[in-house]
Amino acid sequence: MPELPEVEVTRRGVAPHLLGKTVSAVILRRSGLRWPFPPDLPALLEGNTILSIGRRGKYLLLEFIHGTVLIHLGMSGHLRILPGGTVPKKHDHIDIVVGEQMVRMNDPRRFGAVLWHPAAEGPVDNHVLLRGLGVEPLEDQFDAQLLYRQTRQRHSAIKQVLLAGDIVVGVGNIYASESLFRAHINPKIAANRISLARYTLLAESIRQILAAAIEQGGSSLRDFVGVGGQTGYFQQSYFVYDRAGQPCRVCNTAIRQIKQGQRSTFYCVNCQK
Repeated sequence: MPELPEVEVTRRGVAPHLLGKTVSAVILRRSGLRWPFPPDLPALLEGNTILSIGRRGKYLLLEFIHGTVLIHLGMSGHLRILPGGTVPKKHDHIDIVVGEQMVRMNDPRRFGAVLWHPAAEGPVDNHVLLRGLGVEPLEDQFDAQLLYRQTRQRHSAIKQVLLAGDIVVGVGNIYASESLFRAHINPKIAANRISLARYTLLAESIRQILAAAIEQGGSSLRDFVGVGGQTGYFQQSYFVYDRAGQPCRVCNTAIRQIKQGQRSTFYCVNCQK
């Protein structure tokens, strides 16, 4: 699944092509993905200008004067910038045409989403899918004090707390495993048992891991590619994720894989105590 770095890479990739441009056409090739497409989306967007291109967690936000398009890439989705009129391929579900180019969404597993939030309903943060999200991990509000304060009553494993998204948003399965390794924290330890000093290490690790992943174009596992078709290469830097049975790059102990909440967790039993 595309996580925060992949979505941010996508945002940065589409922004120069879409920002300030007027939508000339919207082409829907099916009725929806995870949820139905707004049936009047072409009428809502055509003739209107894209004012900003933002991101909240794993959602891309295309802002117009009268509302915002929310795009989620789901498990296997990606956006491509293509010349107008490019013949669609299998799993190409929606095009938003601007001038001589278009942004096309491809989603083989169809768990993605394209939704509309009218400006009349208030800021887009009021949307039901956004209003419960935690702080952005690359913004100033995210720090060790926040993690420590918000976890005093949290008895769940720290890995699960990071994935929940209500304290900090966008730290998905890959980057949670990598950040916990860098901070030397066992993913199974209860969140309320972690000290402020160790949360200081974790907060900094999350920032560093996410920033490095964005710089390297994200992780290209399974379906993800950037808007120009380029692959990311952060997966070449993994210390634990998807390395079960392989030697730890620090101590040579075999990396262990366990299940937490139906998701795979990878960690080193020696480095993460």
